[in-house]
Amino acid sequence: MRDTIQNFGTAMKAPHVVHARFSIGDVVQHRLFGFRGVIFDIDPVFANSDEWYDAIPEHARPNKEQPFYHLLAENGESSYVAYVSQQNLIADDSDEPVDHPAINGMFGAYADGKYRLRPMHHH
Repeated sequence: MRDTIQNFGTAMKAPHVVHARFSIGDVVQHRLFGFRGVIFDIDPVFANSDEWYDAIPEHARPNKEQPFYHLLAENGESSYVAYVSQQNLIADDSDEPVDHPAINGMFGAYADGKYRLRPMHHH
């Protein structure tokens, strides 16, 4: 009987969960490409298309088992929406707001390096 319980105990091991390091409204920077953006949505694991994933050069493909962030991003020349893995993001400490036309519709005030979500904002 005892053995069964012990085996059951190991079988019940929860999968390794990576917790989101950033939250909605945070201003972040891409570790490799240097562009900045504000997070407006978070997927606990990869939730984009295979085409999107396969388009990434193999050596640079992020692990799918980690949070992925939707960003309103800007790189100086243009603004766009980016989808970035947690491993490729670092906190942005420039304290500059992000220049993206969609920000005003989604977020309110910018303060202390992050945006406040507008009340009653729904996807």
